[in-house]
Amino acid sequence: MALTVAGDAVGYVRNGHALNDGLTALWRHYPDLPPATRGAAQDMIYGTLRDYGRGELMLSRLLQQPLTEPTIDGLLRVALHRLEVRADTAHTVVDQAVEAAARIARGGLKGLVNGVLRNALRQWDSLIAAADHDEEASLRHPKWWIAKLRHASPETWREQLLAANTHPPMSLRINRRKTTMAAALELLESAGHEVRQIGEFSFHVEKPVPVASLPGYTEGLLSVQDWGAQQAATLLDLHDGQRVLDACAAPGGKTAHMLESADVQVTALDSDSGRARRVEEQLARLDLTATVKTADCRQTQGWWDGRPFDRILADVPCSASGVARRHPDIKWLRQADDVARFATQQAEILDALWPTLAVGGKMLYVTCSIFAEENSLQIARFASRHADCQRIAFADGLLEARWLPGPEHDGFYFALLQKHAVPQNPA
Repeated sequence: MALTVAGDAVGYVRNGHALNDGLTALWRHYPDLPPATRGAAQDMIYGTLRDYGRGELMLSRLLQQPLTEPTIDGLLRVALHRLEVRADTAHTVVDQAVEAAARIARGGLKGLVNGVLRNALRQWDSLIAAADHDEEASLRHPKWWIAKLRHASPETWREQLLAANTHPPMSLRINRRKTTMAAALELLESAGHEVRQIGEFSFHVEKPVPVASLPGYTEGLLSVQDWGAQQAATLLDLHDGQRVLDACAAPGGKTAHMLESADVQVTALDSDSGRARRVEEQLARLDLTATVKTADCRQTQGWWDGRPFDRILADVPCSASGVARRHPDIKWLRQADDVARFATQQAEILDALWPTLAVGGKMLYVTCSIFAEENSLQIARFASRHADCQRIAFADGLLEARWLPGPEHDGFYFALLQKHAVPQNPA
């Protein structure tokens, strides 16, 4: 059953849809799936999507023409991934894939699955050699992504690609309004979790587990948030009494972190009502309060009361190229021209939000992208358009913080902007 479910999910992505949407539909379709089966399916799904480029090359050599049935295509990709990572179970994988094909497709496709996989076993060494010598298959990224990163980061592009193929770390943040670091660590360690402190209020769980199984999570003592993402609340320089805007708030991790960090009044926006509800649910679990609105932050006339904000967090929509290992479908759903499209949207957001910031106020620009068009180039262009914008250096003296994906955190970009009064020309 795990192979069937995994094939469905990978086929959903192959058909151009986001993995999160596919998983939501799958878990609704299989409500009684045992936790072990669900976990096994999820491992197969994420592993196959991380290695999608290898499956693409192998199928191109094993099929005379691409399959039009996305579920069978997904099933074959999952099976090929399993054959590579679990060679000792090769015949079991083939048998399970054939059984799965018999359950989900018309009879002829069962024979096709059997023939393709047994043919793969016969020429396995040559398939692996071909994948290892193909750039897209060996680096497990689309060609356009590889080329863009190689051009922008000639010294680190390969390391960045390899990091994006690894399993992401599991970072937690304590709700300092409800517990202490010492109490949280004791709670998790007593439950058998191996944890390692990485910040004053943060730690890693060395062996990731379903978040709901963590003691204290349901009670609002803990939140899962990447260590890189946790920097936003600190870099924004919050102080009690400030009015703060979280312009693109869902799923609410940064909103909650700001409210835990200082006694501030937060307005949290998201353009999608379902995602705005997730922010509200997050805040309710943590016993925190903010004004949550469903609104496009660019359309200020629909949500802004005219009172300027002391701080604005602009965690803008982006290519999400810095979190691809956490969302491996991104690598294969994104297209090269999407980066420019996101950059245009980001510029619109920055220009729309700037008038809502108080003189002397600060805006933190954040992306989870590793592409310069969405990061340093975006901020340079914004600063050149706005004479009242001053870029503020961080503690290390740099005007931007570029966090590349690594063992401790995902990829993020931060830039802090402050609004200054512009002297009026004498009449």
